[in-house]
Amino acid sequence: SPTRKRGGGAEALTGITMAALGAYRCIECNGEAAELYRDYQRGVLRISICKSCQKPVDKYIEYDPVIILINAVLCKAQAYRHILFNTKINIHGKLCVFCLLCEAYLRWLQLQDSSQNTDPDDLIRYAKEWDFYRMFGIASLEQTSFFIGIFITLWWMTPEMLKRKSDFILLLKALLLSTYGKLLLIPAVIWEHDYTPLCLAFIKVFVLISNSQAIRVTLNLNRILPWFAIIFGLILENGVVCLFQKMGWDV
Repeated sequence: SPTRKRGGGAEALTGITMAALGAYRCIECNGEAAELYRDYQRGVLRISICKSCQKPVDKYIEYDPVIILINAVLCKAQAYRHILFNTKINIHGKLCVFCLLCEAYLRWLQLQDSSQNTDPDDLIRYAKEWDFYRMFGIASLEQTSFFIGIFITLWWMTPEMLKRKSDFILLLKALLLSTYGKLLLIPAVIWEHDYTPLCLAFIKVFVLISNSQAIRVTLNLNRILPWFAIIFGLILENGVVCLFQKMGWDV
């Protein structure tokens, strides 16, 4: 709640964004912080200073969203901490579904290209529509198995980091948000045949790098452990792919 100091013509001091200790994180050292800034009225703001590293808790609160996005694309840990800990973004679910739809559509196009049937009527049949739903389901299962592999590895190697349900939820949210690189699939959807396997491989690598940074920032780990988790996640994901292929499904 606001606190006021009177006397000597002093300006009222208003404390805003006050929260319980640990509600926010310093983007530099990952230390806990009770507030991001204070408003000294008349439009005068002062960013809070971290008690651990003596640097501004979150300099990005003054930055334009475009600058923050650019820093996130560059995989800067400070930008990730700002987004994950100091903002209230709830688009991770919608973002994940949208990316899966783009991925499913690309796979569906590739399936149509590999088909020898050129009858245009065949493209609008229910079977072709079902192929798209099947591709969406396969892409969803692959991503789910990838995340499960990551969680299993991290829980096995650092059980103290994932003691509470909130820790799992935060990590899942970070992983979902870090798949934003799949939005690069949109140009491939728009121009259809203008994309190349090299482009898709580049998108895959970029998403994996973003996943690694999200794990590192969320759990405050070194650079090596997140990659172990990602490698195991890829192994489990490829295992699911091999299972679908043995079932005779085109993936």
